[in-house]
Amino acid sequence: METNRDDFIIAIRSAFLKKGTKQRFSLVVLLFFSVSILVLGKFDFKGVNVLKSGLNEIVYRASFIISAPENFIKNTYNLTISHINLYNDHKKLKKDYKDLKAEKLRNNFIISENIMLKSKIEDIVDISSEILAKVLVDKQSPFLKSVIVNRGSKDKIKLGMAVLDGKFLIGKIVEVNYLTSRVLLLSDLNSKVPITVEPNSIQSILTGTGEQFGKLQYTQIENFNLENGHQIYTSGSGGIFKSGIPIGEINIIDDSKESYVSFHSNFSQLRLVKIVLYENIN
Repeated sequence: METNRDDFIIAIRSAFLKKGTKQRFSLVVLLFFSVSILVLGKFDFKGVNVLKSGLNEIVYRASFIISAPENFIKNTYNLTISHINLYNDHKKLKKDYKDLKAEKLRNNFIISENIMLKSKIEDIVDISSEILAKVLVDKQSPFLKSVIVNRGSKDKIKLGMAVLDGKFLIGKIVEVNYLTSRVLLLSDLNSKVPITVEPNSIQSILTGTGEQFGKLQYTQIENFNLENGHQIYTSGSGGIFKSGIPIGEINIIDDSKESYVSFHSNFSQLRLVKIVLYENIN
């Protein structure tokens, strides 16, 4: 009878010593310990708070140590990829720089050749003067589209000088006083400017309409392929404006076959303009 009881105790001990049982026992103890900490944490016990702080510190530092190799590998990978991308971008930028340099040299050659050809046909090839002016008065009416600027004869302003808004032509000087001048805008009904429509080099006359757009005249529309978005430049005919100054773009009205021009500049928002004299300078 005594032997059977010892065998029963030995069997229980061996069962508890099994690995699976030990793991379950550890989980039960850990669960019981965690629940005890949570329950005691509801009460303001100093010892429990110190224990919780210590456990949190251990968990945080253990998490940092465990994640350190992974973070190192991840950062090293990202740094390597970034370096490879930076190297590829450098190669691409270096190639683009060489291409732009070659393009610039070709453009300089074309400009020089163009100046030489224009000088042979006595076209306007350069700027002799450029003056910045402030718009003082806008004379807006159904028939008159002009502005008054604060430059006059004392600033060597002359009749016929071109007026630009940045790089875009907006009109010309039609009246000069000592301190002020009047600029006739391209939208005025009396404005007529020889122009070229690109990319087909179509020659025409741009006239004002009294509105914020112009109109092409003296062009046989049916004989040319005009499309929306075609660019309008000065042609240089008449010797007033230099050829190639941008003005606007074609905007064809649907079924009327009328070709109107949307100006690049908003004439109602002019504040500072440039007054330019183009001359044939040898």
